[in-house]
Amino acid sequence: MLISAGTKMIASLSKPRFDRWHHDAVGLQQRVFNSLLARGRKTRFGKAHGFEQISGYEGFKKRVPIRDYEGFSPYIQRILKGEHDVLWPGRPMYFSKTSGTTSGAKYIPITRESMPYHIRSARNALLMYTLKTGRTDFVRGRMIFISGSPDLDTSQDIPTGRLSGISHRHVPKYLRNRRLPSYDVNCITDWEKKLDAVVDESAGHSLSLISGIPPWVEMYFERLLSRTGKSHVADVFPDFSLFVYGGVNFKPYEKKFQQLIGREVPSLETFPASEGFIGFQDEWPSEGLLLIPDGGIFFEFIPADRFDDDDPPRLSLAEVQEGVNYVMILNTNAGLWGYNIGDTVRFVSLNPFRFVPTGRLSHYTSAFGEHVIAQEAEDAITRAAAATAAVVNEFTLAPFVDNPDGLPCHQWFVEFSKPPRDMQAFAANLDKALQERNTYYKDLVTGRILQPALVQPVPKNTFRQYMKSIGKLGGQNKVPHLSNERKIADWILEHLDKRS
Repeated sequence: MLISAGTKMIASLSKPRFDRWHHDAVGLQQRVFNSLLARGRKTRFGKAHGFEQISGYEGFKKRVPIRDYEGFSPYIQRILKGEHDVLWPGRPMYFSKTSGTTSGAKYIPITRESMPYHIRSARNALLMYTLKTGRTDFVRGRMIFISGSPDLDTSQDIPTGRLSGISHRHVPKYLRNRRLPSYDVNCITDWEKKLDAVVDESAGHSLSLISGIPPWVEMYFERLLSRTGKSHVADVFPDFSLFVYGGVNFKPYEKKFQQLIGREVPSLETFPASEGFIGFQDEWPSEGLLLIPDGGIFFEFIPADRFDDDDPPRLSLAEVQEGVNYVMILNTNAGLWGYNIGDTVRFVSLNPFRFVPTGRLSHYTSAFGEHVIAQEAEDAITRAAAATAAVVNEFTLAPFVDNPDGLPCHQWFVEFSKPPRDMQAFAANLDKALQERNTYYKDLVTGRILQPALVQPVPKNTFRQYMKSIGKLGGQNKVPHLSNERKIADWILEHLDKRS
């Protein structure tokens, strides 16, 4: 087909750029830094932080502190009130509205300079997939993106909405007629109603590419099979040939996806964010995502275990090491400077620079000094499920400090689509796997400070009901897989009591 040949040709033409990512990432980062600094000198932020006197990265670190969204909020408010040249020359093209944990809604600026990188990086991920695998079957049918509403608030001079809605307006013309769901269906705000409409609209088409956050795509698959009466997604979409995802670790969902689809389908992992497109998978199979070194972002990294120091070390890409858990800091062509995105990563390769997302800085469990991160918990539950032939739908982990039945412990709330035959064996495998990944946790258990993990099975749809209760069902929202407090755990236990 013509479109397949065209995809292969464009992928081939992109190879020199991809090669530079592999062999000159540090040099590309230096060029991004110089470009950002030159543009930033013209802004109110740049003038307040002495950008004119900065000649290199060491000087930049001395003048620009690390900030989270709350630290940037005063600048955002100035932009919202109509000021120009605040964080970046001119005015933002959009605000991407996201949910904040302490600040309520967050308004992340997207500029005319940054917007093309969001679209270009998504395209490059698919071109890299074609270049490395030779496959173009994913372009032959229609594509569906399970995402939030594309409807934007245009009541102010800067349109505001979800990143998916903003990106919707910039999808290349040649893809618009082949993309689902339609604009009207995608604008339905009630997730349950929207899901029904998406199923109705898509069931009669031939889909070759499906994209979205795994738990919500899983929900779409289940609704699709219920509506069509088919046994597997592959029976509904025989041309389904590529699953594109991001936002969560796919490993805990992988087995359930294979059951729903009915056969193995290649997948492509990406790391998009409102602040910028961070990286994507570039090898099959591969551990880790390739960092995009020339995507309008200058990256900094702080060792996670030193983030709360009075003066934590800030490292450029040239200074990172394999195996260290880092907090990712962004400087972007949307005007974010020293911005703590809240994500943690660990490099698994320095040539090229590949990393694995390890969780959120705010999503960890360390009530007893163990500092378990999301990647460790997800790996442990994946291994426990494989060892006991179980299939896990969703889970969360919380500390159980005041355990009336014994020592404190980790309490895991697990929703199974196929429970293990022996729940005690599942819990033992889970605890063993976590001890192997986290020596602090192992010391606490072997030293009898903690008892081994306590697993609490929960009924089907428990986590969906929780997400619905907090107004975050569907779209780009994700269930936190672990926490340092018991907000989710207490909600689950309260609702389990009501059912009994």
